Amino acid sequence: MSRTTDLSARLSDLLARHQALHDPKQDGRNGLRWLPELRSWQARRLEASFDRFLRDPRRRPAAQFFLSDVYNDHDFSRRDADIARVLPMMQRLLPSALLSTVADAIELGLLTHAFDLRMAQRLQTLAPRRRRLDSALYALAYRDCGLPRLRGHQIDLIGRVGLGLGRAVRMPGVATLLKLSRGPAKAAGLAELQGFLERGFAAFGQLGDVREFIAEIEEDEREVAQRLFEGDADPFPGLE
Repeated sequence: MSRTTDLSARLSDLLARHQALHDPKQDGRNGLRWLPELRSWQARRLEASFDRFLRDPRRRPAAQFFLSDVYNDHDFSRRDADIARVLPMMQRLLPSALLSTVADAIELGLLTHAFDLRMAQRLQTLAPRRRRLDSALYALAYRDCGLPRLRGHQIDLIGRVGLGLGRAVRMPGVATLLKLSRGPAKAAGLAELQGFLERGFAAFGQLGDVREFIAEIEEDEREVAQRLFEGDADPFPGLE
């Protein structure tokens, strides 16, 4: 099986799993009352963790892209529906390395949502009457949900998406291709996908040392995961 065929199969599988996991008819956990609070709390936590990047003019665009498009509480279903619609065309036009990065972004979103559903379900058991989340309750639910190897893979995917976009920015012709596809993408109703790619290129084009930026994010997130699994009394210093 060729690399192109492997990539096509991976994208198709990820998109099908993504759609099923987000469908409240197929997975009732999407309706859990804890889910919106959990995602909102995690977004605030991640923004606090990114504070030094957001205060750095050179790194701010890339940090904001991560917060809005890669690893946050944003709903990526429209973007991924766009990908499903145009997958054959994407494979003809875009470099396989960039498509692999798109696949990594979808897998990251899929895995993150799967963890969120698992966490929301656990919070419903741990705190059925509470309405607000704090660090202590989050840490308890996180440890109860376990799966440290999958949490590590989640962080691996963050790095792969970032490094993949960093490499794509330097590929000859890709930026021009994105500019040329802007009008047709909008006309075809593919604005979400087009916007994701354009924002990523613009943000990482300003970044400079992509590897250093991604390495710092990975290090921070692995330290957070370690503190949570080890039962650290203050897993998010300065957050609350």
